[in-house]
Amino acid sequence: MGVGPLCKLFGKTRQAYYDHIWHLCDKSSQDDLALEMVRLVRRELPGLGGHKLYRCLYAPFRSNGITMGRDKLYTLLRRHKLLIDRKKKRSPGTTQSNHSYLKYPDLTKELKPERSNQLWVSDITYISVGYDFNYLSLITDAYSRKIMGYCLHPYLTAQGVVNALKMALKERSAEDSLIHHSDRGVQYCCFEYILRLKKAGIKISMTENGEAYENPIAERVNGILKTEFKLKRVFSSRSEALLEVTKSIESYNYLRPHMSCDYLTPVVAHTSEKPLIKRWKNCRKKYKKMQENYIFYKYNPPQNCKAFPVLDQL
Repeated sequence: MGVGPLCKLFGKTRQAYYDHIWHLCDKSSQDDLALEMVRLVRRELPGLGGHKLYRCLYAPFRSNGITMGRDKLYTLLRRHKLLIDRKKKRSPGTTQSNHSYLKYPDLTKELKPERSNQLWVSDITYISVGYDFNYLSLITDAYSRKIMGYCLHPYLTAQGVVNALKMALKERSAEDSLIHHSDRGVQYCCFEYILRLKKAGIKISMTENGEAYENPIAERVNGILKTEFKLKRVFSSRSEALLEVTKSIESYNYLRPHMSCDYLTPVVAHTSEKPLIKRWKNCRKKYKKMQENYIFYKYNPPQNCKAFPVLDQL
């Protein structure tokens, strides 16, 4: 039976049949091209999430005639098992705050950076090398999210953070007022590190309780490098780990867009003269404020009102 009689049997025209075949072929070619673009981006940013991935691919999709939205991209990634699987595991401690060195107060509680080189945040994270660990020291600009200095050191000593600070000071372009914020670990409180900060005219700030929420930007950068750039895997040698760390930080600084920086890369945001707009909402802070308002109105209800008021603006 030919195509014509078969189409009539199902109440369709021959043109509709060939249009459907053409549509399937066109959709398949678009999917193949989209997957190739995804693989190119993931080669440099292996752990980039779907939302930022779509942001990176929006312009190339349109220039190549690919009519694909964010939800369709998610469906395509799920079908080809390209979605990122987020898994957490326990990690060794890198902070030793039980020491006799001088500890400094927290200067960042009410501080919201409004320019680059106003606040640097620093932290240390571990990198697995064979059956041992190396320790990655990072200094990040809190405004632009640019990693200013880093050092992968084989031992958990002060030399790693000192080397990262030396690199960051070379990247510092202006001598404006600057605050350095860190935890109270012995590496950041030692004489050599404090002396270098004071010689550079940098104010010193430290966490009070050693909690992650007291240094959230530094913790976030650690998580990005570990999950999106696959630095949480086990490396066979120190040279391999050092190569991957350098490559990952370069990609982070020059290629990865940030929602906190109006979807700009850290290097572009660091030199931008326009105010950076945050494209995300702090749901935890909003929920905490809702709880505080509920408790307040529960024990201090308005006069002539039996029910709690509706809080539209939180």
